[in-house]
Amino acid sequence: MPQPRKMWVYAPKKPAPPKIPEPLKREVETKANALVEAVLKPLHVQPPPEDPQFNYIEDITTKWVRSYFYFYALYRSAGPYALGGQFEVKFARLTYLCGDRFNLAAQRHTGEWMEIFPDLTLDECLAAVRDDPWFHP
Repeated sequence: MPQPRKMWVYAPKKPAPPKIPEPLKREVETKANALVEAVLKPLHVQPPPEDPQFNYIEDITTKWVRSYFYFYALYRSAGPYALGGQFEVKFARLTYLCGDRFNLAAQRHTGEWMEIFPDLTLDECLAAVRDDPWFHP
């Protein structure tokens, strides 16, 4: 069976993501870091085991990357067959839409981001990260 002919197709550029206002950026960082310190770290960060056989969470942190705000879990590789020292895994992502609205996504085991909750306020996003098992490291 012959291959189809190649042809040019119009592919418009993606629109640029909206610019995040600096006061909103600071508010997101402040509230998210408060959530991490008050809830996520006490729940998920435990003292290192005496005889570690598996990876364990050492720290939880946050970071802005372009118009995305990520929650990270920092893991320590342990045990006799460990290849490296520390690595980070993203477990939640807020995507800025406009105004005070965000999309909230979780990372699947395949590395793909799956949008769980579209069009939420910041407080609704942080409540979902705190309570919903999709967003636990």
